[in-house]
Amino acid sequence: MQSLTAGVATKADLALQFACSVVVDLVGQGWKLKVGRKKVRIQTPSDEGATPEEIKQRVRAGHLVRRDAQLREPAMAEFVRGMEQRRLGPTGWVSVFSLMRDGRDLAKKLSAAKEEPSDAKRAGLLSSVIAPYVQAVEPDVTCPVSGLKLMDIWRYFRHTWVSTYKSLPGRSMMLLVRDAAAPYHPVIGIAALGSSVAQHSTRDEWIGWDSDTFIKKLAEQPSAAWCRWIHESIDRLVDGLYRKDLLAAGVIQGRHVSKPTEEVIQGLMKEAANATKAHHLDASAADHKRGSNEGANGSIGWEKQAMTPLFLGKRAKTLAMLLGIRRNLVEAGLGECFAGALRKALGTPKGKHAVRQLVRLVKAEHVGVDMMDIIICGAVAPYNVLLGGKLVCLMLTSPEVVEFYRARYGAQQSIIASSMKGAPVVRAPNLVLLATTSLYGVGSSQYNRIRVPLEAVGGKAGATLEYRELGMSRGFGSYHFSTASLDYLETLIPRGHDNRKVNSIFGEGVNPLMRKLRDGLAGVGLPADELLMHGNQRLVYGVPLAENFREVLLGRDKRPKYWLSLKSAADSTKMLAEFWRKRWLAGRITRPGILEGVGKHTLSYPVIHGARVQLPKDEEHDLFE
Repeated sequence: MQSLTAGVATKADLALQFACSVVVDLVGQGWKLKVGRKKVRIQTPSDEGATPEEIKQRVRAGHLVRRDAQLREPAMAEFVRGMEQRRLGPTGWVSVFSLMRDGRDLAKKLSAAKEEPSDAKRAGLLSSVIAPYVQAVEPDVTCPVSGLKLMDIWRYFRHTWVSTYKSLPGRSMMLLVRDAAAPYHPVIGIAALGSSVAQHSTRDEWIGWDSDTFIKKLAEQPSAAWCRWIHESIDRLVDGLYRKDLLAAGVIQGRHVSKPTEEVIQGLMKEAANATKAHHLDASAADHKRGSNEGANGSIGWEKQAMTPLFLGKRAKTLAMLLGIRRNLVEAGLGECFAGALRKALGTPKGKHAVRQLVRLVKAEHVGVDMMDIIICGAVAPYNVLLGGKLVCLMLTSPEVVEFYRARYGAQQSIIASSMKGAPVVRAPNLVLLATTSLYGVGSSQYNRIRVPLEAVGGKAGATLEYRELGMSRGFGSYHFSTASLDYLETLIPRGHDNRKVNSIFGEGVNPLMRKLRDGLAGVGLPADELLMHGNQRLVYGVPLAENFREVLLGRDKRPKYWLSLKSAADSTKMLAEFWRKRWLAGRITRPGILEGVGKHTLSYPVIHGARVQLPKDEEHDLFE
């Protein structure tokens, strides 16, 4: 098969290379391939009759194929070796090995604590053996005890995970959980929060964002307050749109905002279609990068950004939708704010459709601001043997994490919202909910049984802080496609091509990779929906951080009522760590074989430690040899 660098390839060549690469990916992930005389059949792996452990091993093997391919890249191998190389730090010679806890020393101290007959003294000993704290990873900030960059520390340990390391669009925050009880404060575990996925049916139904669930709730409990919420939401969303150019061009008039007509709505949709077509014909990512539209004084030219074809199309389409919602609600009888009018409107198709659309728009305001997805969470050796993964889970619920998030994004101008308004928009980052999925859909998970009585950690009596199991995901995604296949896809439909609808420009829409894959697979005659359905269903969890998280996410409440006070955030972290020591650590160290398992992770030559990145065998390199 011709390589991408072997010369000029025809579109047919590239299409064949992309299709073949996809098939190779799927076979590598355990899909069944049957080649006939005229057809090639490919089938998702079947778990029928398999044990939970066998299913885990299949999923794990699929992830390792891509992870090991990434570690074979020269730059990755060079990074790993560089981190393991000794260098002079603030207090002496250090390497990433200095940030790993020696298992033999840890096992010895835990054994002494285990033998202490007094509960109070045992608790004191355990707190002196493992003293966790949370550290936010900021770019270019160095660790004060080792001198290594925090981002490099996080990245190194991330490469010990089964899945590949990759950056994600949108907001993100990396965290280290470290142990102040040992020299150099070794890493207990790592975590990362990322912008929540826009669409997730299981999660949305639980929150109340699912339109059918929302309408059912309103129909059962109509009120004047909900009527006001509807009208205020429409007003706020309309005010968030730049309209000067649309008014100047005569597409709309001022009176149409409060009294929209069908003709005006259709005119806006036509304007949106023309702008979107213009964007696809000449889409330049450089025109939409932060700083590309800066003024002479360094301020962002949001008005100029709003008038680009991309955001003109988005603005016109959104305004058409909002005016359509307003028109339909008036025709459905919701002109005044009282419960009877809402009940009447929800009894009509137009009223239901309008509320469904409004809920989706309100959700879009909050999904990327007031909640985050846990995309990485777990412990490294030897702490993983001690259920350190559950400790990292608890650390993510600390008010310190809420404060880290506020500090990072509290003054940040929203790119999309500011581009839609043509003026700076700063949305208060009220982190009230975390969501995540397990890596495997079967067997135990580190998220299971994480329930903390709030009074045990300084919170409200009678309430519980917990990871709530919401159901199963659909097993839909893109992890099973390799970097090689994505490279072929980029070459097959180059940026700016008139058939390319996705140009990886922030603001084009949610999950550009999935939409790009869908278009590419369909373009070469492969069944996109079937191939994107990898079948690895996962458990879905929600972690409310505030009592009124639903009200905040629906825009009804402006102020979160956090389970744990932000005023004593550091104390809450200490109490969460103490709860982990009592609930999990104290019992874990009494189990046969646990301390022996901890002691196997040694830092003396030769280094045999589970927190060390294992390069694929053809890239192994031992600095001590």
